[in-house]
Amino acid sequence: MQGLDASAIAQTIQLSVTPVFLLVATGSLLNVLAGRLSRVVDRSRVLMTRWSETEGDEHERVVAELRAADRRMRVINDSILAAVACGIVICLLVALLFTQAFTGLNLGVAASWAFALAMLLLLVSLLLFLVEVRLAIRAIQVPMDLLEGEDIGWLRRQRR
Repeated sequence: MQGLDASAIAQTIQLSVTPVFLLVATGSLLNVLAGRLSRVVDRSRVLMTRWSETEGDEHERVVAELRAADRRMRVINDSILAAVACGIVICLLVALLFTQAFTGLNLGVAASWAFALAMLLLLVSLLLFLVEVRLAIRAIQVPMDLLEGEDIGWLRRQRR
């Protein structure tokens, strides 16, 4: 086992700064995802209450929105899973870096794979986040009958 000199510790800390910044970014992403999930869950609860109180076209709209909310919740949960897995792999990467520094074992290949896996998991999480945002935009588009036929540019283009 190598001695624990201050320069080796300082160098290892410097080397682990990049993964730690990635961990902070992943934590921020998790915060955003948790907020979005909370909003969808709250909206779903309102819709579940309205479900038994509606009939006809209004009931169909409630059911359609519930289905969209359910899909959004599944996508957000998958994104959260990928982000949490990314965070775990980043922690593993930092542990590998310190283990290598303090034991002298050559863990460079394992650390490289851990970093690549963390980036892949972050990519998956971000792509799922993008899918969820698109689902949300699709779910909140204002129905044409509520616009009361206002003749605006994009509405004219749709009528052609």
